[in-house]
Amino acid sequence: MGVRGLFTLLEDHQRIYKDVQFKSSKLVIDGSNILFLLYFNSGLDQNHGGEYASFEALIEKFIKALRDCEISPYVVLDGGSDPTDKKLQTVLHRAKDRIKNAHDAAEKNKLKGVLPQLVKLVFIQTLVQLEVPLAQCYGEADKEIAALARERSCPVLAEDSDFCIFDLPAGLLPLSHFHWEAVQQESGGPSFIPCKSYKTSNFCIEFDLQKQLLPAFAALAGNDYVDLRTELPINCSGGVKSRLVGLLSLLSRFHSPQEAFEAVLGLRRDLSSTRKDELLKNLYLGMKEYQLSSCSLTEFFKHGRAPPFPAAEEALVPVWTRLPLFQARLPRDLLDVLQLKRMSLGTFVDHKDSLSAHWTSRMLRQVMYGLLLGDGEEVTERDRHGLELGDTTVRPTFTETSRDLVLSSLDQVAPSQRLQVLLEALQVSEDSLNGLPDFLRRQDPQLRLPVAATCYWMQHAQPRPAIELLKALLLGLEPVRPTAALQIQNQNKLDLVLAHSFNQWQGCLRIGIQLNQLLGFPLPEPKISKLYEGPVVHQRVHRMRSGENLWEDESNNHSSVNPLQAIVDRFHTPENSETQKKAPGTSETQKKAPGTSETQKKAPGDLGDPEDLTPQLQQLILLNEDEEAEASSVRVQEDLRLSDLLSGRTRYRTKESVKKS
Repeated sequence: MGVRGLFTLLEDHQRIYKDVQFKSSKLVIDGSNILFLLYFNSGLDQNHGGEYASFEALIEKFIKALRDCEISPYVVLDGGSDPTDKKLQTVLHRAKDRIKNAHDAAEKNKLKGVLPQLVKLVFIQTLVQLEVPLAQCYGEADKEIAALARERSCPVLAEDSDFCIFDLPAGLLPLSHFHWEAVQQESGGPSFIPCKSYKTSNFCIEFDLQKQLLPAFAALAGNDYVDLRTELPINCSGGVKSRLVGLLSLLSRFHSPQEAFEAVLGLRRDLSSTRKDELLKNLYLGMKEYQLSSCSLTEFFKHGRAPPFPAAEEALVPVWTRLPLFQARLPRDLLDVLQLKRMSLGTFVDHKDSLSAHWTSRMLRQVMYGLLLGDGEEVTERDRHGLELGDTTVRPTFTETSRDLVLSSLDQVAPSQRLQVLLEALQVSEDSLNGLPDFLRRQDPQLRLPVAATCYWMQHAQPRPAIELLKALLLGLEPVRPTAALQIQNQNKLDLVLAHSFNQWQGCLRIGIQLNQLLGFPLPEPKISKLYEGPVVHQRVHRMRSGENLWEDESNNHSSVNPLQAIVDRFHTPENSETQKKAPGTSETQKKAPGTSETQKKAPGDLGDPEDLTPQLQQLILLNEDEEAEASSVRVQEDLRLSDLLSGRTRYRTKESVKKS
């Protein structure tokens, strides 16, 4: 992010930094940047779907360290993509890299910097719980962060070199030099965080550069918005650092950007005047990214009012959505759908020959597109196809209830009607969720949405989930032990089929949560840190497959009225014993390749009968508690293989031998 190679250059010029004992101050935090770095630097799991409870604990520890030093954080997140797509090539390049890294991670079970899908939601939920001021911008947040820090005369915490170019009076605190885990205290004095501070004035002194030339330096060096390195004659054999040093040496001769640009372009005598004019225009556009205006975050943090939407796109985004967007109660993906008719799907750690895990939740997204765009407009979904990044055109669809709703007045629709849309999309009935045990609904109503999303997953996942996967997820509803997860995460080669199945589950849960947010939370939003701890869930499945009676053992370790078995008992009835012989999720829709699904050929609203959901879930429950005790000597054995890896198909064979007495 930012000016390529600049932080590496700064490490060779440590005099630019100043040692600081940071305390008793406001601090503006680049949330999109920090959440990545906190997660990756911690060594938490990436390949088994994430360690969300552990990440929540890490965020809590981070905020506590700030507050112990009387530091008041303001966290700012990026919003939707730039409608002009001026950063598109950078975004596409990073997405392609993530796909390759995700495949390598799946094959080698090594950490490759692939962020689990629900990490951002855990970050947001934890900050809200801790009452940390939080804002999600409409677009790129860098300029808003810099403007807020300038207005409040406080530093920025980030690891983005763009903040080395902005004129920040209180400077930048790079996260790599911000030792928040080593809080210190002088005798009798307040606690502080030892760190290093960067200021543009020190940088300019070090390289004898006029301050007004810093944005010109960034544009010539190449940033996320403009990259002219292949066309400008500033090349050095020593690599990126030498190139930057050479560029700074050249710029030190000039006093204005215009002088510098004309001199640099003058070295390219082979360029036509037209091409030089184009390059000059791009360079000035690159500089413009560092010009700060008034801060739109001030009114939000002071009075809770969302700023006006940019005039060019104002008509596309209903007024009622703006405050929830700024509060991060609506996902930024909705802005891309509304403004660009596009959805960029995230990257799972998956083998290149497997179908994208996002395919399972496509029907849920189509319902969401219908609510956002109405009938007639298509959405381009950007997703993995093998090792490539590809686009697929998807048509919105509607449930029986959503067909008559429009986005502009969606917030005024009766809660019961909005709930019905959600349940129809997830293909569950309200009776099935209301039929959960009373004590469970009272103690943890947040389980209703995960249970519904799990039901949807079991209907549509391919290959169909085995009973061990369901039980491992249900056991995950109990408090997990993060330390245990860290101990087991690298013991085994990654089970590709297992990982792919849980990826599908996370995809269904994520879109279910987004749809619930768009509909104004007709169901309580689940706390992600309580639902899934990847290495633990994977290990549970392997232990059950090896014959260990983990379900019974762990269930017996908890309260006498066990919520896990209560859920199982709710979704298992004797009359479903015959349906257990059939494999759910084998509809023609699931057998077809992406883009040819019967889903898109059905009449809008034909998403299946919601009343059929509970029997589908019941088919995956082999025995109730009494029956399992009687049949404890007969275990379900699964033989999962990727025998057709090169052809992209998975043969999923199940041997069942269950006899009732």
